[in-house]
Amino acid sequence: MCQSEVPDTRLGLNSPDLLVREAFLMAYDYIEYVTTGGAEGPVCPAPSACAAALRFAGDELLTRFPIFFRRWPRIFQDVTEETACPVLMGILDEHFSPTVSGGRRRELAWSAVLSVYVLAGQMAVHCRERGMEVVLPQLKECVGAYVERVICPEIRDKGGWSGFVSRFGKKQDLESQVKKACCWTLLALAIGIVSYVLWKRAA
Repeated sequence: MCQSEVPDTRLGLNSPDLLVREAFLMAYDYIEYVTTGGAEGPVCPAPSACAAALRFAGDELLTRFPIFFRRWPRIFQDVTEETACPVLMGILDEHFSPTVSGGRRRELAWSAVLSVYVLAGQMAVHCRERGMEVVLPQLKECVGAYVERVICPEIRDKGGWSGFVSRFGKKQDLESQVKKACCWTLLALAIGIVSYVLWKRAA
C-alpha cells in the first residue's frame, strides 16, 4: 500500500518546507476538486495561488484535449483499492520522471508537473466512480510524496512554485486589465490632487 512506501518522517501538509507543503496542498485540493465535480460542482475557493492555477489549467487541459484522456479508463480498469497507488506511481515513473536514457537529468517542464496532478486526478475520479472512495486519501498522499521526491528538487532549482502560477494561472482579459490600470491611474491622480491642495493650504 501507499502508506508503506512513504517514509514516516515525511510531514506532508505539515512540512516546514514551504515547497513541499505546497506540493501536498495542491494534491489534496486538486483531487478533492475533481472528485466533487470540478467547476460544475460545489466549488470552494482554492487554498493557494498554485492550487487555483492547477484547477484552472486542469480544466483547460481536459476541455481542450479530451481525446488524450479517453485512454486512461482502459488503463485504470483493473485497478483495485490495493493497487491504485502502486499503479499510479508506476505510470508516473514511466512517463513523467525528469530523467532520460542513461540516467541523465533533463529540465523539467511545467507542463509535466501539471500532467502529474491531472493524471492523479483522473485516477481519483475513476476510483470514486467505481465506489473506491476509501483510496482517495491514499492517492492524495502518494501524489504529494511523488512530487516531493521527484519534482520538488527541480522546482527548487527553478526558484519555487511562482513559475507554475505564471505559466498556468488564469489570465485576466484585456478589458479587466485596462479597468485595473485606469483605476490605479485615477487613484494616483486623486492622491496627487489631494497632496497639492494640502500643500497649497499649508503654504
